[in-house]
Amino acid sequence: MSNKKISRRKMIGCSTATMLGAVSGIALKANAFSDVPLKASNSPSDLPFRISLNTSTIRAYKLSVEEQINMVADAGFDGIELWVRDVEAYIDQGGSAESIAEMLRSRNLVLENMIGFAPWFSEDEETRSNGLDKMRREMELTAKIGGKYIAAPIQGVKSLDRSMFEKYSERFHDILKLADQTGTVPILELWGHGALSSLADCAHIVIGTGHPKATMLLDFYHLYRGGNDWYTLDCINGAKLPVIHINDYPADPPYDQLRDSDRVFPGDGICPFNELIPKLYNAGFRGGFSVELFNKGYWETMDAQTILRESYERTYRVLKDAISGIKNN
Repeated sequence: MSNKKISRRKMIGCSTATMLGAVSGIALKANAFSDVPLKASNSPSDLPFRISLNTSTIRAYKLSVEEQINMVADAGFDGIELWVRDVEAYIDQGGSAESIAEMLRSRNLVLENMIGFAPWFSEDEETRSNGLDKMRREMELTAKIGGKYIAAPIQGVKSLDRSMFEKYSERFHDILKLADQTGTVPILELWGHGALSSLADCAHIVIGTGHPKATMLLDFYHLYRGGNDWYTLDCINGAKLPVIHINDYPADPPYDQLRDSDRVFPGDGICPFNELIPKLYNAGFRGGFSVELFNKGYWETMDAQTILRESYERTYRVLKDAISGIKNN
């Protein structure tokens, strides 16, 4: 695979490319969508993005939410992605949503996103109904701790039926309607190893909702793992993306054999960041790049502080180098 192309197959047909192109033309100003927070004040002045952390990166250490927040802030990050189950465990042990909100404010951390797994997309009607109820509760919880977004991966289907895309958009629209009631926006998440592995399919579902807050959650590893092409990444309107997961991946094993645990620190793999970051910047992205790793080798050889330090410093270097290329052109 070349640096620019990560799949031998063509990802986007003419009709979908046209659709994506139309989206990219909506608006490219960083502040065009007021719901998308701009970079935090702790970000280095030479970066137009936040550097954040998905707490999956340190999940092996079984830290409490309070410990996660303090350690992530101490490492210099601007934002954090918390997992619903960790927040619920903290509350079950006597904590409160309000105390988490205060911790985030006092440490000047943006809550980029909450990570939950409600089965809102299931083919089974009862399961889907229960999933909607679970999603509502998780969205309400997110709002209580000051968050605006929650991840919405699709579960309950092994593969997508191309004749069902209108129904898929309706399902996503159902949880988007909850955003107006809860104040939290679900973000459709692309998974490279799941049914929704194609950027074109993800955009198809998002655009098909016709909802003004509809957007998606992208991830460099998952885009690569799903066999997508890099050429059309900038057809997406980056100004509508609040957060993108950043990570890297090795050349071996091949893309379609990679596992979550193969992800490595940004800059330690073959991801062409110097091409992709400028694409996203020019497409309007000014949100948070959130480090998301599941690397067991790191967990076995590093403590949490070391992983956090390396995650921040390596991500900063990758972003600074990529942005320098933009400024020099």
